Amino acid sequence: MSTTEAGRSTAEARKAAILGKAVPVFALKGYHATPVTEIADAAGISQAYVFRLFGSKLGLFTATLERCFGLIEQALREGAEKAPGAPSAQVLAAMGDAYAALVADRDLLMLQVHAQSATDVPEIRDCMRRGYAASVTLVHELSGGTRDQVQYFIAMGLMCHLITALELDGVDDPWALTLVNGMTVHGRRAE
Repeated sequence: MSTTEAGRSTAEARKAAILGKAVPVFALKGYHATPVTEIADAAGISQAYVFRLFGSKLGLFTATLERCFGLIEQALREGAEKAPGAPSAQVLAAMGDAYAALVADRDLLMLQVHAQSATDVPEIRDCMRRGYAASVTLVHELSGGTRDQVQYFIAMGLMCHLITALELDGVDDPWALTLVNGMTVHGRRAE
């Protein structure tokens, strides 16, 4: 391996480590309220090095979102693999359970929620659109579901966001029980 290749692989490994630290930091306060210094501190590196690797706070945030959507894709694929040859509805259910288990990590979920609130920034909006486009396309491909089935699947995923963000699985009021009914939250199906 040449010195240049070694430097590239070190930079890529460092980027991945920084993105792992960026998720919980951005998840706490979102794009607008999070200074890059907090992510640099969490990663144990200088702010200048973060800028060197990502160019800007916006570059770091969109790379963090791309990592999030990559994890979503991985979860969807793993879910679909648990239902080989099954009808679309069963594949979608398995994919939904895999997604619910993924977003039980509140940080990934809150990163998405904060990103949606920052779509006034064109680059963030475009990143979100690319991520959803890839997810919807993948769900269609892996499940063989109809447009209506995939729309329902995505809608239930967004309901999962609401339930998890507001911690509704712990609220014993009729309105909350209505929203949680039948949903998989934190890896278990609510009744």
